[in-house]
Amino acid sequence: MARRKRPRAKSPRNSKRSNSTDRKDQADNDLTVAPVEPAPLHIDKGVLRETALERAKNRPIRERIMAFFRREKNQDYKEIIINTEALERRVAMMENGILQGFDIERLDKDRMVGAIFKGKVQNLEAGLKAAFVNIGQEKNAFLHYWDMLPGANNDPSVEIVRQNQKKTSGKDEAKSVGDIPRVFPIGSEIVVQITKAQIGSKGPRTTTNLSLPGRFLVLMPYAGQCGISRKIEDKAERKRLKRILSNLSLREGMGVIIRTAGQNKPERFFVRDLHLQMQQWDQIEAKIKTEKKPTLLYQEPDLIGLTARDFLTDDVDRVQIDNRDDYERLIDTIQRISPKSKSKVALFEEQIPIFERFNVERQIEQTFMRRVLLPSGGEIVMEETEALVSIDVNTGSHKGNRKDGKNFILQANLEAASEVARQMRLRNLGGLVIIDFIDMKNRGDQRKVTQRMKVSMAEDKAKHNILPISELGIMQISRQRHDESNSSGVYESCPYCKGRGIVKSSRAVSIEIQRVVSGVVRRIYGESGDGISLKVFLHPTALRRLRGPDASLLEKLEKNYDLKINFEASETFHMENYKIVDESTGKEIR
Repeated sequence: MARRKRPRAKSPRNSKRSNSTDRKDQADNDLTVAPVEPAPLHIDKGVLRETALERAKNRPIRERIMAFFRREKNQDYKEIIINTEALERRVAMMENGILQGFDIERLDKDRMVGAIFKGKVQNLEAGLKAAFVNIGQEKNAFLHYWDMLPGANNDPSVEIVRQNQKKTSGKDEAKSVGDIPRVFPIGSEIVVQITKAQIGSKGPRTTTNLSLPGRFLVLMPYAGQCGISRKIEDKAERKRLKRILSNLSLREGMGVIIRTAGQNKPERFFVRDLHLQMQQWDQIEAKIKTEKKPTLLYQEPDLIGLTARDFLTDDVDRVQIDNRDDYERLIDTIQRISPKSKSKVALFEEQIPIFERFNVERQIEQTFMRRVLLPSGGEIVMEETEALVSIDVNTGSHKGNRKDGKNFILQANLEAASEVARQMRLRNLGGLVIIDFIDMKNRGDQRKVTQRMKVSMAEDKAKHNILPISELGIMQISRQRHDESNSSGVYESCPYCKGRGIVKSSRAVSIEIQRVVSGVVRRIYGESGDGISLKVFLHPTALRRLRGPDASLLEKLEKNYDLKINFEASETFHMENYKIVDESTGKEIR
């Protein structure tokens, strides 16, 4: 009797190989499709506050005492977290653990806003009332005629309290727009400062009204006006600052503005700040005289320098930085402009990434999402387009208490107003912003939401204008933006759809091919009367449609016109593209 063979069991090695192959195939399949849009993150801000306040308690006793007297009533814990990597540097401004400001610097890209160039007028466009200036960069700078007039871009947020104009000037100056072509003819040398970086195909926007920001003062070499920021509201303090302005020793024709950071600072701080700025301007002036070609004269400091100058204010409790070279450079910079702030700066030396350690990474990740959740269960949906930013406020899975929902609608809109103001700062959104709030019939509720938006944007350094909610429930905001939004540095337009976000369906392409073939055949058939043979090159998805649901229509087309159609499909063709060739002549018809 023959013995029956048992099936050979798979060896563990073969089983592992099979599992490995399955995993590879699955990975390959996953990589062939576009990544799924991530679900909106739910970030518990209460937990963030608790962890931040715990860090505040663990500071040295001396720092806690100094912070208490520095802030008086304000007990918020403010931190600056700096992360430096191979290609970029990131700075996060935190308040009670919640991300309130975010700046990113590409280390392989120059920081252009605020840069001063010596250039040559390349062209004057009377229709645009603008000059195009060669500044030695890839694109010519755009210079509006209004920005070429002395003091034309006076800031309404500054009160002018002292004049320091030149008594006589040997140089012919433009007093009106009509003087521009005479004073600045094509080929003339000109010194300009970039106010808005190149965005897309547009060159940088510039002005001839130069300004050099310091820690407490802004020096304006050609302005001849001295003023104080209107954000300083205390009358007694403004009176003291006016006295300091009158005592400052300025060269003829120069002007200065006292920044908000100068509030309650002793006079010696302004004298020292002005001295540093004058040294800087002397270096720029020396380059203006010696350089003959369009060239860069001055560039704003990088994020380390800006942290020392602008971000590290008295109300900041702690600065954590994870790169030793940047730490030492920051300490050196602080030593020159504000030595007492050195004790706030600490080198972060833990193994865990600094942005993960302080719960920053997840909050930054949220700024690149379309949807942002609100505490009550509502959400905002943000869409950035070329013309404007549209923001829609939705109810979502709300947690309203009242059955009529009125309580929730106001609550959700108030939360949305605060979050929209925060997200605009974090994403660096600018231009026209349209917010579609949940409909509110009560005018009082609308005013509350408008007021919340104004309060939330009060600390925004970018110039902005907020209009009341319209009858359609729409709020319009204009916000100044000097540079590209943060998302534009991370994302680029889809190379397939060219930023439209949509492509034609296979049905639409099939209809278009049939329509074009029909039109072509009618013309050729009327001339020759012979049978026609065409070849169509197209994407496989369009071919499947023509050979499937539309096959009967294709047969009817061939029969009616004594026509023969051959197809050649390739995955390398674009889904919307096709080409039609007359096979008898080889001529491309479409």
